[in-house]
Amino acid sequence: MVSMFKVLKEQIDNFHLIKRLSMYELKSANRNNYLGILWELINPGIQIAIYWFVFGFVQDRGTIPGENGNIPYLVWMLAGIVLWFFIYPSITQGSRSIYARLRMVSRMNFPLSAIPSYVILSLLYPQLLLMGIIIIIFQFTGYHISIYYLQLPYFLFASLIFLFALSLITSTISTIVRDFQMLLQAVMRVLLYITPILWSPERLGETFGFIMRLNPVYYLIEGYRYALLGEGWFITAHPAITVYFWILVILLLAVGSYMHVRFRRHFIDFL
Repeated sequence: MVSMFKVLKEQIDNFHLIKRLSMYELKSANRNNYLGILWELINPGIQIAIYWFVFGFVQDRGTIPGENGNIPYLVWMLAGIVLWFFIYPSITQGSRSIYARLRMVSRMNFPLSAIPSYVILSLLYPQLLLMGIIIIIFQFTGYHISIYYLQLPYFLFASLIFLFALSLITSTISTIVRDFQMLLQAVMRVLLYITPILWSPERLGETFGFIMRLNPVYYLIEGYRYALLGEGWFITAHPAITVYFWILVILLLAVGSYMHVRFRRHFIDFL
């Protein structure tokens, strides 16, 4: 727990620096592209079209049962997959964030725990832009802005904490064992299809559906859907999953902080 509070204090003390570096990271990532940040919208748009064609059109999934009736598959998919376009790059880029920048910061008085933070924060800006576009689209599909949108800041904050905690673990392991990055990328490709993002967990039945709900990404995705589709208050509707999610996040944060503090003085040896 001491390591966890130490890492959290480093984030608070260096927040302004993290914010500045996140903007620089975003600009440098799109510096050599003619369309710049527009690629942050074009790439998700292409993937959404492919997923809808395969899962919605080819498999003929017209609607998905919801709390307030059937939901058109495309609308249902958009409400969940919008967060995936933040989770996926945050996990993959967060895992390699330290060793990719270690040489640059090795001579600087800069807390290494802030590196995953500003990398993840740089990916938040395109996420907010994409979410804004999805919200505008929903206004023309009958799913208007409602009071349930108040849940969005909470689930966005929960996503940030979860991704930071996970990145502390994966970035530490990736710095020590580079092969771990390749394994993680393979796992992330599979995670999209085994997480109820493109399909409903009710298709698996009660037992397997329960197992799939243990995935913390499910909690975040479903929370987004409840908010954007006006399905209700997800926290009160599923209190057990909420408690489980935060216990898991605190555990990941404690383990990740311990690993990071324990090994970061030796990171330079793995260059």
